[in-house]
Amino acid sequence: MAIELLSPAGNLEKMETAFNFGADAVYMGLTNFSLRANAENFRSEDMEKVASLKRANGKKIYCTMNILFKESQIEQLYKMKDEIAAWPFDAFLISDMGLVPFFQKYCPDKQLHLSTQASCLNSESAKMYHNMGFSRIVLGREASLDDIKRIKDKAPELELEAFVHGAMCMAYSGRCLLSAHLAGRSGNQGDCSHTCRWKYKMHYALEEEERPGKFFPIEEEDGYTTILSSKDLCMIDHVKKLEDAGLSSLKIEGRMKSTYYVALVTRAYRKAIDDAPDKDEYKKDLWDVSHRQYTTGFYFSSSAVEGKDDVFMPTSYGYERKFMFLGTIRDKVKDGIYALDVKNQIKAGQEIEFIAPDIHSLPDSRFILLDEDFNEVSQADHGKTFYIKTSLELKNGYMIRRECEDKIVR
Repeated sequence: MAIELLSPAGNLEKMETAFNFGADAVYMGLTNFSLRANAENFRSEDMEKVASLKRANGKKIYCTMNILFKESQIEQLYKMKDEIAAWPFDAFLISDMGLVPFFQKYCPDKQLHLSTQASCLNSESAKMYHNMGFSRIVLGREASLDDIKRIKDKAPELELEAFVHGAMCMAYSGRCLLSAHLAGRSGNQGDCSHTCRWKYKMHYALEEEERPGKFFPIEEEDGYTTILSSKDLCMIDHVKKLEDAGLSSLKIEGRMKSTYYVALVTRAYRKAIDDAPDKDEYKKDLWDVSHRQYTTGFYFSSSAVEGKDDVFMPTSYGYERKFMFLGTIRDKVKDGIYALDVKNQIKAGQEIEFIAPDIHSLPDSRFILLDEDFNEVSQADHGKTFYIKTSLELKNGYMIRRECEDKIVR
């Protein structure tokens, strides 16, 4: 079986984009029970649209219910049992073992996938979860390539999934209480305030009492330090090694990231998995889309759990990006004229690029912007009706970007 590319779907637009740009499956959350509570997520009124996208693309949709459930939330879950069973999901992704009987009773035809929050890192745990009814394990981020291979060898009937791209957590597989402590927002309830990305001022040096002379590496810039901010994961150059280790699914982090991010990262990994002749051209976009410094995380570390990998070294850089996402092409309304879904201001005369699943970029500076009455205008802004006239042949779903003046976004 070919390895699966699994992309984030924080809303309907991102779901459709992920499918269009090469994802084999997406993972999404319901509003009440997702670890990304600040993603738009999905409500009951979205059910038919989700089902329509699934039918149109013939791909898989996984539902994340990976919060740690409180008693009141368990009660709410049972009240929603009929609605949850009606969603067109292929699997449910959970970390709270109290949900296993619920899904086995009310959704017996759906698979169970174990969330990375459960921190499964060995074959004995994996086999235990399999005996409980799980068909797939999303391994803890601390698992190395060698760990993955050994787990797969000892539990060959299990599907293994792992994150290959995106934000890393400074805590053990996301088990962090820092947000709850500093902001009153629990990461384990889907409301993380990303306190590890905040800027901290240091008033004293960090030295552990029993290790005199050994100082924690702290870099301070512009009056603050990013001591807790980990690097971003990027395994684009090691897709074959991941597959050889026994993974069934490569997972991209980012339900709260932009539609543009979902498109470019999905596209790059699709090309890498397919070993496309032009894969290196698309790989470059990973350094142009918003990101922190990259790392290979724990995959090549033999002592990852003990924290001896550079992922634990904080990055002193903020988000980097090269391009700004301007919007999306919608339906063709006349010859050479297309409806626009504007996200950021577009100005006439700018050098813009159109991007598509199999077109790296189409530059254009001779386009014409039109208002809702098809009168020529000098700029198009978010929230209003605009059209674009161009000599290029475009399709619904093509994206528009332009190069930024400021390459670093802090």
